[in-house]
Amino acid sequence: MKDSKLNMYGGAIGGSFPLLIFIVGMIILTFSGNGGMTSFWAIGWLAFFLGIFLAKNKSDYCAALIRGVANSNGAVVITLYLFAGVFGQILTAGGLIEGLLWVGLEVNVQQNYFALLALLCTMFFSLATGSSVSTAAALTPVLYPAGILLGADPVMLAVGILAGAGFGDNVSPHSDTTIASAATQNASIREVVLARMPMVIIAALVSMLIIFLTGGGGEVVSAQQMGVDVDPSGLLMFISVLVLITAVFLNRHMIEAFVWGIVSAALLGILNGSIVLSDFFHIPKESGVSSGLIEDGILSISNTMIFVLIILAITQIMVESGAIDRILDFVTKKVAKGVRSAELSIIFVTTLISTPISHNTVAALLVGPGFVRKIGDRFNLSPSRKAILMDCSVTTLYFTIPWHSTIITWYGQLSLAANKWGIPLPNILTSFLNPYAWSLFIIIVIAAITGWKRTYATQKDDESTAI
Repeated sequence: MKDSKLNMYGGAIGGSFPLLIFIVGMIILTFSGNGGMTSFWAIGWLAFFLGIFLAKNKSDYCAALIRGVANSNGAVVITLYLFAGVFGQILTAGGLIEGLLWVGLEVNVQQNYFALLALLCTMFFSLATGSSVSTAAALTPVLYPAGILLGADPVMLAVGILAGAGFGDNVSPHSDTTIASAATQNASIREVVLARMPMVIIAALVSMLIIFLTGGGGEVVSAQQMGVDVDPSGLLMFISVLVLITAVFLNRHMIEAFVWGIVSAALLGILNGSIVLSDFFHIPKESGVSSGLIEDGILSISNTMIFVLIILAITQIMVESGAIDRILDFVTKKVAKGVRSAELSIIFVTTLISTPISHNTVAALLVGPGFVRKIGDRFNLSPSRKAILMDCSVTTLYFTIPWHSTIITWYGQLSLAANKWGIPLPNILTSFLNPYAWSLFIIIVIAAITGWKRTYATQKDDESTAI
């Protein structure tokens, strides 16, 4: 399908109006203390409802909304939600939380040590799967309640989980952002991964240090106070995580990998006595009562799925109205005057474009083929350098913005865990404290200013050595 053009009163400003309404509404609700996933639905609905009155052709506006909801990237994310939500629910039912609590109490992995462990767990899971959304959906309901009961600071534990989820999306060679950034610049994925590794490692170490220094200070709850049976057998559930990761490394489709993870988790839960077969699905005794773990898993992620559909629709209005094209054209013609300003332009424009868009791969695909490649080629930057600047930019501050898919997944699972366990729930704006996002952003800006790891192409699509 060719690109569509949506004519709005006010041009690009009119096209940005629904997103502006949405952002302002979210901020007001959040600071009033009444923000939440379902109240954000209402703001999003009002945003694209009011936007139609600025459309010159109302039918075109309606068609754009539908194209946004039908976005193929969004469909992938929502499908992953269905499997990741059920997987996380089975991990919880299988006793993984109780197993982690046993480790915390018996091995003394508590407070800041557990916060660091949570960061490392999510980093490993996201690195293996290449999916920040799947990581947030599957591991947040397990790691967050366990960490709070073991004395971790709620805010820093939560942002540690978020930071780890973003790490894999940035680093993994089979992450969709890695693939998109390399493909749009004709770069080798291997070269891209190796060249950015020093930057990534520094950002990861800084994040670990921050989480370790700030992740403690809470009260460790005794086994009796927890009201749960602390049991090391729940640690068997980690095997299912390894099964899922192994399937990914064997190049199985992500959904298939989740299937094998779910099968192994189900068997392990039955083996350790935490789950019986009827727990997965049974006919409810009365209407409205859960039919089992499958239903609970889907319900745990349903609020987030609706939110994603709303933000995809709002984003599509901004894209088709030409608002993003206006930004790209201005920078291409007015800002990039030398190699340093060109690299900084790639970083800041890519970051800016990823701000309103709920999926960072979409942002990479928007700026990569035209803007990034055009400016990079003008100054003879190597394909891997262009890909690194773009990829790191869409995986930094993107993981701090409250309306992005990973953030809303993470916060939705935090909310459910807080309600279920009666533990504190951080404000959604806690996402802005993500240490990995800020560390990597600062590092990539320094690299552009100083020329660190900058490479040039000696001929078309040829990789040269770093200067």
